[in-house]
Amino acid sequence: MPASTEQGTLKFSIALTVFLGVLGVASGLTTGSQAIIFDGMFSFVDVLPTIVSLLVVKLIARGTSQRFQFGYWHLEPLVGVLRDSILAVACIYAAIDAMGALSSGGHEVEYGLAAVWAGILSAIGLAMTLVLRRRARTLQSPMLELDARSWAVSTVLSLALLIGFVIAAALAGTRLQGWIPYLDAIALLSMALIMLPMPLIGLWRSISDVLQVAPDELDSRVRAVMDTLVKERQFLDYTSYIAKVGRGRFVEIHVLVTPESRIDIATADAIRREVSDRLNAATPTFWLTIDFSADRRWL
Repeated sequence: MPASTEQGTLKFSIALTVFLGVLGVASGLTTGSQAIIFDGMFSFVDVLPTIVSLLVVKLIARGTSQRFQFGYWHLEPLVGVLRDSILAVACIYAAIDAMGALSSGGHEVEYGLAAVWAGILSAIGLAMTLVLRRRARTLQSPMLELDARSWAVSTVLSLALLIGFVIAAALAGTRLQGWIPYLDAIALLSMALIMLPMPLIGLWRSISDVLQVAPDELDSRVRAVMDTLVKERQFLDYTSYIAKVGRGRFVEIHVLVTPESRIDIATADAIRREVSDRLNAATPTFWLTIDFSADRRWL
């Protein structure tokens, strides 16, 4: 059920993104707003990584294979790198385009109709962000979390447009109406600069997963559990190796015992269960390996 729920949510997100992209480009052409056209194109650009996310989720649901014996967790951060790279490039392109429009004197836009469309997009984007984040937490899905991040970026973009268009409508007939042709480009530049940190932060997180950087929180938990266990069981020492790849957590622990130790299979399994319980590792996404040796070179 969780896998089908995850896949169904991504399929709905893809369909809605394509639908809004088509309407967005059409609305941008109708109102003359470059910012709305960018919003629509942003949706089309974003749908490709979402499709890849859906394919990865399907692979993960299949479990391990002869070629990928640890499963397909490593594909999740690669999708994150792809998605956040595309979003970052889109933001940079939008900022350059907006500066070009400002230097050329701006252009006329039907701000009233544009504000209505931006308001609709803001409401839809906010609803999708909240739904996806809740499901991502429930299903422990990095793919849904990535999609929620994209919808959040899109929502910020739409809100920036809405604010800019409302300001433009308010300036009509005032002594500041000379600024109106510039407001569409100002809104585009503002939302590009506001959005840019979000994919950059996500890109750093995804690259950390690709490089298998040990997460500090999990590393601290493993060390706390093993420090206590070594004292309680009077073991000599231990080493631990930790990696996070997508939703997968990989923990390898080597315990040094005295040469006189007699640890039978039942005792070893009991220790493994104890460590697993303390780490809350009894999940399909947590790979825990614990071995025992009296030779320090195997640590």
